[in-house]
Amino acid sequence: MITGKILKHNGWPEGRIIGLAKKAAQQLEATELDRDVILSRLAAVRAQPGDYLSDEMLGDLARECLREFAPASEVATEDLRDDALPYRIWGRENIDDGALAQMDAAMRLPITAAGALMPDAHVGYGLPIGGVLATEGTVIPYAVGVDIACRMRLSIFEVSPIVIGQRPGQFRNALLEQTRFGRGEKWSNAERPEHAVLDDADWKATRLLSSLQDAAAGQLGTSGTGNHFVEWGTFTLIEPDDRLGLLPGDYLALLSHSGSRSVGFKIANLYSQLAQQQHPNLDPKVRHLAWLDLNSELGQEYWVSMELAGRFASANHAVIHRKVAGAIGLKEIAAVENHHNFAWREKLIDGREVIVHRKGATPAGSNALGVIPGSMGDAGYVVRGRGVSESLNSASHGAGRLMSRRQAKETITRSARDGYLRERGVTLLGGGIDESPQAYKPINAVIAAQADLVQIIGRFTPKIVRMADEAGDV
Repeated sequence: MITGKILKHNGWPEGRIIGLAKKAAQQLEATELDRDVILSRLAAVRAQPGDYLSDEMLGDLARECLREFAPASEVATEDLRDDALPYRIWGRENIDDGALAQMDAAMRLPITAAGALMPDAHVGYGLPIGGVLATEGTVIPYAVGVDIACRMRLSIFEVSPIVIGQRPGQFRNALLEQTRFGRGEKWSNAERPEHAVLDDADWKATRLLSSLQDAAAGQLGTSGTGNHFVEWGTFTLIEPDDRLGLLPGDYLALLSHSGSRSVGFKIANLYSQLAQQQHPNLDPKVRHLAWLDLNSELGQEYWVSMELAGRFASANHAVIHRKVAGAIGLKEIAAVENHHNFAWREKLIDGREVIVHRKGATPAGSNALGVIPGSMGDAGYVVRGRGVSESLNSASHGAGRLMSRRQAKETITRSARDGYLRERGVTLLGGGIDESPQAYKPINAVIAAQADLVQIIGRFTPKIVRMADEAGDV
């Protein structure tokens, strides 16, 4: 039996790590390996922990070894540039200085190739919300964000929107009964919807993903807190697009905004921590922008995890729309969907291959369709991208916050919020004061600031809005 004394003699230090090494040794002993083989295996984990992160018996020990033994990177590779690389800003007059400072810091990273700042930009964690950052050969988990692949989906129905006013109770009940909102909210086992994403082979790619599969099954078809919503409203098509197959006019529509729930959150937290451990010499001011090399096992693990979270987020919207529309007896005739909080492999105009992080920014490549929402009380827009290289083929992902959540809760009254909604004929189900329309930048000003990035083809006007009853934290 391998004891703590034997492990100490073999160079394992006191603390949590020796306990994990002892536990791993006991599991290996159960497979009838001899002592020398086990000690050699443990030493291999200590020397190359990245190779064992997915191992069922050795994964926990490997992660602790990364914290304890990961060699410090050469200081020269951690130095920031003396000056930020130049980048374009859209809507500067409505962007706070804090967001600019964060973007400047990101543009000083040694791995940064290009960047841009969208007109809805405001302070975030690491990279500002509305920030677009291109890096070479690396991915930054916190530049993707904690709600990986948060996205928009608009379903359009061949029905006049006047039916909302004719049957308001039925439309309200569909949102209340067919969706779930809130931190940790999930379906009971009997209520869980089915979707092919739950059988995706990549749930077995890492120990973390395997541990998240059941949570994904429970949260499929749900939304979190903050600015996530599902809402009925009127879609007005202004400029026809062959992909929609619709004539200009007014249609009933369902719009949602949500992401990958606890799946994305836990992926982001783990790999952000591991990235920071890989770069102990990085300037503390940009520690949340620590990166993973995509040629490393950790980088590959994160990429597989991020892409699975993206597929899960898309399935999440598909289930929400299927259930809510089904409760009314409707089937969509067209849809528009896009995501943000993600990283893409793309090429710069000079031909360099890069990883483009869009944290709260919408892909707006040439002819790409997307949705840019307003607030719970203001219109959103369906747009067609113009493919502007200086913006890294991006646009805003919404109106962007004018006030922090705390400031909104301290300055906006419930009566002021409700009066704003009443004037616009909007019924709110749930929703915190921190999500009041007054807490957001004017959507029309944000859209006008990026007229060179996107073309408006339609407008969505909310009528019945469902959000979480609790305040958001992202």
